[in-house]
Amino acid sequence: MIPKHCKRLAEVDFPIAEVGNEVATREKKFPVPRGMPSTLHFWPARRPITSSRAMLLGLLLPDPADDLCPQQFKQDARTILRAMKSRPTGWDAKLKTDQGLRRVLFDFISNFAKWDNAANPEYLRAGRSLIAAAHTNETPLVTDTFAGGGSIPLEALRLGCDTFASDLNPVACLILKVMLENIPRHGQKLSDDLRRVSAEIKAQTERELADLYPKDADGATPIAYMWVRTVRCESPNCGAEIPLMRSMWLCSKANRKRALRPVIARAAGETLRVDFQIFEPQDDKEVSAGTIRRAKAVCPCCRITLPPPRVRAQISEQRGGADTVFDDNGNRIGGARMTAVVTLKPGERIRHYRLPTSADYAAARKAQARITALLDDWERGGKQGLCPVPDEPTPLGQGSGAGRAFSVHRYGMLEWGDLFTARQKYAYILLSNKIADLYNDKETREVAELMQMAFGKIVDFNSSLSTWRQSEDIRSLFGRYAIPMFFDFAETNYANETYVGIDRAVNHVLRVVAHLESSIQREGIVHQSDALNHPLPDQSANVWFTDPPYYDSIPYAELSDFFMAWMKRALPSHPALRDPFDNTNPLSPKFSEVVQDETKEVNGQFKDREWFESSMAKAFAEGRRILRDDGIGSVVFAHKTTEGWEAFLSGMIRGGWTITASWPILTESATRLRAQDSAALATSVHLVCRPRADDAPVGDWDAALRELPVRVGAWMERLQREGVRGADLVFACVGPALEIFSRYSRVETAAGDAVGLPEYLERVWETVGRVALERVLGAAEARARNGALGALEEDSRLTALFLWTLQSGDSAEDGGSPTRYAAGYRLPYDVARRFAQPLGIHLDEWQDRIVEIRKGEARLLPVKERAKALLGDAGADALADDLEASPVSPQLGLFPDLPPEIRGRSRRANRAADADFDPAARRDATTLDRVHAAMLLQRAGRSAALRALLAAEQERGAGFMRLANALSALYPRGSEEKRLLDAMLLAAPR
Repeated sequence: MIPKHCKRLAEVDFPIAEVGNEVATREKKFPVPRGMPSTLHFWPARRPITSSRAMLLGLLLPDPADDLCPQQFKQDARTILRAMKSRPTGWDAKLKTDQGLRRVLFDFISNFAKWDNAANPEYLRAGRSLIAAAHTNETPLVTDTFAGGGSIPLEALRLGCDTFASDLNPVACLILKVMLENIPRHGQKLSDDLRRVSAEIKAQTERELADLYPKDADGATPIAYMWVRTVRCESPNCGAEIPLMRSMWLCSKANRKRALRPVIARAAGETLRVDFQIFEPQDDKEVSAGTIRRAKAVCPCCRITLPPPRVRAQISEQRGGADTVFDDNGNRIGGARMTAVVTLKPGERIRHYRLPTSADYAAARKAQARITALLDDWERGGKQGLCPVPDEPTPLGQGSGAGRAFSVHRYGMLEWGDLFTARQKYAYILLSNKIADLYNDKETREVAELMQMAFGKIVDFNSSLSTWRQSEDIRSLFGRYAIPMFFDFAETNYANETYVGIDRAVNHVLRVVAHLESSIQREGIVHQSDALNHPLPDQSANVWFTDPPYYDSIPYAELSDFFMAWMKRALPSHPALRDPFDNTNPLSPKFSEVVQDETKEVNGQFKDREWFESSMAKAFAEGRRILRDDGIGSVVFAHKTTEGWEAFLSGMIRGGWTITASWPILTESATRLRAQDSAALATSVHLVCRPRADDAPVGDWDAALRELPVRVGAWMERLQREGVRGADLVFACVGPALEIFSRYSRVETAAGDAVGLPEYLERVWETVGRVALERVLGAAEARARNGALGALEEDSRLTALFLWTLQSGDSAEDGGSPTRYAAGYRLPYDVARRFAQPLGIHLDEWQDRIVEIRKGEARLLPVKERAKALLGDAGADALADDLEASPVSPQLGLFPDLPPEIRGRSRRANRAADADFDPAARRDATTLDRVHAAMLLQRAGRSAALRALLAAEQERGAGFMRLANALSALYPRGSEEKRLLDAMLLAAPR
């Protein structure tokens, strides 16, 4: 076994850029490669297999350049790597030295991380052999206590390790069981059985549903039905039915456009109504706007707006409004309305659109009658067993966590069955019954579990919340980790294969089986358990590698209940599909789940931030307990607030860990919803940690502070070379900084007083911010405080620090796509404050002048929003006229009449509380004010005035141009500010 204190490769170096690029270009980019394990079944925030495999190799392999690395490993590693026929040119020469061997291992991890090599026999053989050479006494055991979608334990199996995966969530456990136990155990036989039974189920389903999805008289097959929920206009003079439509577009492809045209009509003695025509627009302006936006409905007949509370009230009366209301004669009188039907004609691939017919409505009514009959039979039978239609409650949609992710409860969708049309419910009852028959037979039980994976994909793409893409496709419900309300939706026939039907869903599953069968040789162990009370014995694991939840970011339990409601019916009495702590809970465990949710309480304590942080500390302590003393751990974290990091790190240190490295790997899409205009992390920081020895020494506070800037500066430089920037770089620097503090049993001052983690972290944030500013503005400007002579003022440093923290890998020099910022740049207030305060920047004093602080966010004001405050009502033209008429002498000040127009700190600020505040000084125009004024002149097209201003500024000194150049490098490519700055700099006299 490797000596206890031997360093591992992950603590020396790691291919950050290469691994992150593979994640971004393959796993996080549509379409996802076929066979990718993530396509087996939806799980929120699943870890990429690419980064998981690479990190595991880094954790499991020793550093050949370390003095304590066994000579036998180095010898075996050279033999294994030389045996690879596809090894890159140059490996043989590098392998002659220990440093060269380290470099080759580095390259090996980079190459093996690629999706194309995930099932490559040569890389699999080499990877497993290297790990076996590093762990000669036994096969290493890798455990993940928050296993979720299973990426980490799956990659551990791929690398030939023993694996123990656990999670509390039933849906996660079923996914893990299928992926880590069933597929490795049965492989090809499972694929063959799935093909056979799915073909039988599809044939039966097509026959049984034929009359609910009738073909057209011309032989065309309806493949999608466009539905809208409806409400009544409450204007006294109208009363028309309002179809709630986000858009009138049906198809907006470049070479083919179709849309709906609303037509207002009224029969004799009736209220106004909205009819539709399908037409081919020649210009986008011909297409009318939708009728619903942010739950506000606009009546097409009288143009009166129905406010959100009334929209919700009317939809609630319809229990979500997914079904049509018919009279006794079968005539539609309310509820959901069909607007169009998408069809395919025999032998054609082009979609056709037609208006709905009475036959289309008759089929929907027939499905409603069948659901009613099924429910009547169940009630007459004494309600034995589960209700055929999921009657488990949906989340309340209030408070934090789940309340932020769900809105359907407010629209009357009180049970999970309300999220589906009657036709969908009937079809899913048939399918779940057929899967249940398989599960009840011991010979086909594991096939049933695999078939359930396909069922989950069908449900994901076929509900009354599945929306139509104008590219003529169906959007998955889980575009983000929430179940929001959609008023228009598309219903498809899951027995038809144009969209996600049985065959298509099964083929996704079969591709995953084929991939895993070719690359996994051993079974893992899956256990449903609480991470705070793990079943493994003390010191049993070699690696503890996990991705824990982040406060209330993702309501895993509530999201998984969407699937669990149908899983329980398809897999009756499955041991994993239960709450092991509460037999009365019909869905997944909520109270024991380690997430923040103040609407729930455990043992009399609400699941607030304090409860979450305490629970996470217990989970970290459990990870330390089950890990061997010579083992290694890694925890993935991507929270974007300093409070989140402080609590997280505090829990790790209290749990007995020493943090030794911090690797930010690009794992998130920059185009995802939560990344827009904010500092949401694009990377997931992988903290590498080791058990802290019981006899760890006491640290010296002064020595720790001396080491801190050296460590942070070196790490920042290293990560910047890898393209890591902004908030990702900030938080990635925390890990190495914490290594200084966490390696000691405690840290003391010279007087013997213990230093707490919060006090140390304040110094960490200060150091990170100061080092960042030194790199952006230069050492003198970064260190100056209170507008000292010869240095840039507070607002310049605040703006530079703000923009630096918001940087991402999409910067201009990378040639990446620009990030669009429409209304300023946002940071969590606590992040901006933590960095600003130690650097002498009083954030609140710049409220309404440089930043706007609202709802826990600090927003850097765009330059155009500063125009009135800087230049008054007259704007840039008045300043330009003055400059062109009589160029300003820099000795007289740039804006002699400007100070009264420039606001100091917010009127809301308590100036009396600050004895050092000087109102007269604060009103003076700063360097940043003058740069912004120049940008506004550029925006107004006043080039002569701009040249005069720039000449005056160059005569004044170098600060103006230095700041302008720095800001140009910091503003995102494609932003208006960067465009103005670059044009302004081109106009500067040489």
